Amino acid sequence: MSLTGLGPMQAGQAAARAKKSTVFGMVQRGGKVTAHVTPSNFQNVALGRVEARVLPATTVYTDEAAAYSPLAGKGYHHRRIQHAAKVYVEGDVHTNTIEGFWSLVKRGLDGVYHSVSAKYLDGYLNEYAWRYNQRNTGRAQFTTLIKRAASGA
Repeated sequence: MSLTGLGPMQAGQAAARAKKSTVFGMVQRGGKVTAHVTPSNFQNVALGRVEARVLPATTVYTDEAAAYSPLAGKGYHHRRIQHAAKVYVEGDVHTNTIEGFWSLVKRGLDGVYHSVSAKYLDGYLNEYAWRYNQRNTGRAQFTTLIKRAASGA
């Protein structure tokens, strides 16, 4: 399970962040993604969503955001990747799966909608999560049809 959230704040980011909505997403490696707009109490919301969807003793991979510090105390195997130190993969520890999802969301919103208001952001996140979760559905159905045709069934 990979999660991302707010990392350490750098100079000049506070003003830019004040204009942006905070989002939280998690994905099971090789599985489905979920993403939501998150209110200002990010840590409580993020931990609540993890506890609601992830079984204890699961290995959870996150960035270095302090909001995830309580995970180990809640019975999860917590592994961090240090993005601030320019480390993005260390063995099997990475958040590339969820980062790839965020990349698709950002490119899609910028390329199709150009601008999205905070009021409707959760709806757009639902749309992109659905697209991501369905990305292989058509391919599997197509492969099944090809196999049936080849076998003469």
